[in-house]
Amino acid sequence: MRRIKRKILFMWMLLFISVSLVAAPLRVAIEGNYPPFSYVDDSGQVVGFDIDITHALCAAMGVECEMVLVEWSEILTGLVAGDYELIIASMGKTPEREKSADFSDYYYRAHSVFVGDPKLHSKKHYDDLKHLRIATGKDTLQSQYLVANYPHENIHLLNSHDEAIDALIKGEVDLVLSNSISQLHFLQSADGENFDFISEPLVNELLVDYAHIAVRKNHPELLLAVNEGLKKIRFTGQYDQINRKYIPFSIY
Repeated sequence: MRRIKRKILFMWMLLFISVSLVAAPLRVAIEGNYPPFSYVDDSGQVVGFDIDITHALCAAMGVECEMVLVEWSEILTGLVAGDYELIIASMGKTPEREKSADFSDYYYRAHSVFVGDPKLHSKKHYDDLKHLRIATGKDTLQSQYLVANYPHENIHLLNSHDEAIDALIKGEVDLVLSNSISQLHFLQSADGENFDFISEPLVNELLVDYAHIAVRKNHPELLLAVNEGLKKIRFTGQYDQINRKYIPFSIY
């Protein structure tokens, strides 16, 4: 038992040294337009599930972290350029993205679903909604799905989830396609009281259900440290505390 404990301690020492050599502090890209995962509160601070996970993960890894607020459309480009070492922004893993980044174990899961005005659009199978105007964020898995399966003249690709929701509220589009947790957050807000889910969760190979942390390529020690840190915050209960703070059911 002592030998096993010494091995574990030695492994963590190696990980700490390796991560410390990457950057001081470790730079983490975040995106502030995806509630409840990341958003700007009334005091102007970026908060949310992803932000709290970042704080907990960095503490578990024993490193100081600096968060860098980045537009979603530029977030992978910055990682490749070396502007930061990690992206913690609810990113799904795809073969195309794996050309630019390595990915951690998943840290939450959620389906994609349509939201709209139930008085105008009764709940239908998602294949029966193709004649409607649909908004989603640019460069997302949902945008790839819409472009591959829906008439292009009905697709509105906007800069963020928040912009898509604003377009729905203003009546500029009929539906928004996004992560079910973000959609639920909107429906539970004052702005969302007149809206509801319009479809069942989508099932499609383009729509992965798992969110991962993106890590700069060719940094295996950092990737290992991130995965070990995620395990640590799960086993200590920190993850569940953060989960319950923002979402009333488990998303792991």
